[in-house]
Amino acid sequence: MTRASTCGAPRLANAGRLLVLTLLCGAFAPTAWTASHPQNPAKTLRVTFPVAETGFDPARTNDYYSGTVIEAIYDRLLTYDYLARPAKLVPDAAESLPQITDNGKTYTFRVKKGIYFTPDPAFKGKKRELTAEDYAYSIKRFFDPRNRSPYAFLFEGKIVGLDELGVQARKAGRFDYDAKVAGIEVPDRHTLRFHLKEIDYGFPHILAFSLSGAVAREVIEFYGEDTNAHPVGTGPYRLKQYTRSSKIVLEANPGYRVKIWDFQPGDDPLDREIAAQMKGKRLPAIGNIEISIMEETQSRWLAFEKGETDMEYQLWDVAPTFMTADGKLRRAIAMAYKTGERIRILRKGQAVRAEHPIPPGIAGYDPSYVNSIPYDPRTANALLDRFGYKKAADGYRRMPDGKPLVIRFSSTERDRQYDELMKRSLDSIAIRLEIHKDRFPELLKLERRCRIMMRNAAWIADYPDGDNF
Repeated sequence: MTRASTCGAPRLANAGRLLVLTLLCGAFAPTAWTASHPQNPAKTLRVTFPVAETGFDPARTNDYYSGTVIEAIYDRLLTYDYLARPAKLVPDAAESLPQITDNGKTYTFRVKKGIYFTPDPAFKGKKRELTAEDYAYSIKRFFDPRNRSPYAFLFEGKIVGLDELGVQARKAGRFDYDAKVAGIEVPDRHTLRFHLKEIDYGFPHILAFSLSGAVAREVIEFYGEDTNAHPVGTGPYRLKQYTRSSKIVLEANPGYRVKIWDFQPGDDPLDREIAAQMKGKRLPAIGNIEISIMEETQSRWLAFEKGETDMEYQLWDVAPTFMTADGKLRRAIAMAYKTGERIRILRKGQAVRAEHPIPPGIAGYDPSYVNSIPYDPRTANALLDRFGYKKAADGYRRMPDGKPLVIRFSSTERDRQYDELMKRSLDSIAIRLEIHKDRFPELLKLERRCRIMMRNAAWIADYPDGDNF
């Protein structure tokens, strides 16, 4: 989608998954039999990110790329059966799926025993087991005003007493992590119970989201404001090397519990092929993952051609909308945008037009719905003429008050083709386009400060329900 600044915390995806990382790091229910193909610590997967990460603290990050690393380092209570269609939840750090009582308002989890955090100076040489309290603490962190968490919305209005604790923290200037929250019970070391304000059968999906993994309080307090650079989890990988905005190296967690690939694929031939190749392998199957930051598209492609990287990545996004104070201007821009050209040329036909706010395959999608805004630059021009957006001597339109009408479009260096498509679209309705280039993390910062007028942004579902859109 094309994002216009609304001066609110951006709801960006970080919840999607990098395919290869999912295959190698996926946390799934273990089987009773042994692996026929053990781990190979000598294997290294080399990948690139087209933009720099923002960090690896689940409560403080909000971008897709950081989220893929976070998902490899931290364990969530639940995860997804990778090959299941439709999406199916399975236990991760939980012993089983939750016990649901009170007609869907109470969820009880049992955390597996014997799961340990990777060693870190914060633990002062002691072995640190994962507990139910770690999940309670981690969820509270989304409501700590100091974290300015972009993903607090996932839990807002859901858990009894949690929003109120966040309000108290804003008034007091500090968050009381020791305060009791009626909606988060920890009856014993490995039992966690949530009491919701309303019936919500989709709540478990939120606990399977990549940023819902457990952090240790000792680690957060030890590293203070530098938690984004010091992720310590219980997941299949740990951070081995980190050079900010340049290189990220993950290595298989030597203390990770035994987990074997054992899926039952559906009808998709590709799923069957994956299942046959991976069946019986212990996870994670690869010892190291080297991630390099390469913002230039040409540099990434040349590295791939030379065999310096093992995969090339493409960012998927959807058709744009634009927000200004004037709905007529928004509508005209939407009618002029060359979505068909974007699908045919930039996406090589591998995309679908977004007719409905909810995509196909997600609960709530209506296949009969047709978007009420067609591609029609002729009508868009007539609309602008009618409502006072007149053309000046230079051929470009002015605002109704006579001031220049300029759309400032922000993008990264790799987005040249999208810039050109946007320019051709706006030229067709005589609106001047100004291109602003910056690095991805800087664009996020500018957006949070309300300094972005318009940009492309991807939305990848945090959980498979129309509510998330």
